[in-house]
Amino acid sequence: MRYPDIAEGKFIDRPNRFVAHVEINGHPETVHVKNTGRCRELLLPGSRVILNHSDNPNRKTAYDLVAVYKESLGLVNIDSQAPNQVMKEWLSAQGFDVIHPEYTYGNSRMDFYMERMKAAQNTSERYLLEVKGCTLEKEGIGYFPDAPTLRGVKHLHELIKAAGEGYHAMLAFVISMPKVTKVLPNVETHPEFGEALTEAKAAGVQILELPCKVTEDGLEIRSDAQIR
Repeated sequence: MRYPDIAEGKFIDRPNRFVAHVEINGHPETVHVKNTGRCRELLLPGSRVILNHSDNPNRKTAYDLVAVYKESLGLVNIDSQAPNQVMKEWLSAQGFDVIHPEYTYGNSRMDFYMERMKAAQNTSERYLLEVKGCTLEKEGIGYFPDAPTLRGVKHLHELIKAAGEGYHAMLAFVISMPKVTKVLPNVETHPEFGEALTEAKAAGVQILELPCKVTEDGLEIRSDAQIR
């Protein structure tokens, strides 16, 4: 995925989870933050940030804050919509015959439903996939979530149920930062998510850790990532 019109700025502060103040070309500007998570270790005063300029004249803010440079790590994409967008692009090259985003299963809206035809048996294999963007890093390891996520726990329980019904159930961590290839549950922040993840693995849910190539104007899952 690509951002059509980017700019660089210097982070000032974040008065609430939806907006931030950023210095752009020497002038303070109120911008929209495309991530409602905490991002406390990323959005630090003086940090260099990347913004995407909106061409919508009716918006209250002219820019979206989409990425930030973290010292010793590099550029981290914090756009919460980006993981699903890059996942859809990546899935289109993985040999699936059917890809449905925003698929209703049980009491949840899952990110993707896919099918692969098995020609020899003339049947389809069914896949159910939930996507989580990972932007929290400690000592070279990614952690999820950066804030408690009841929705994430609910999705894991749905995936456990789906695995029991014969689906290829998968949870994908899209790692939106460089140098990180491993993701662990952030049990300090949300122990229930860690417990649910352990249950999901035991039930046969496949956990994908998908490193990305992060640039100022885009994000893409690395070419060596794959689904078994």
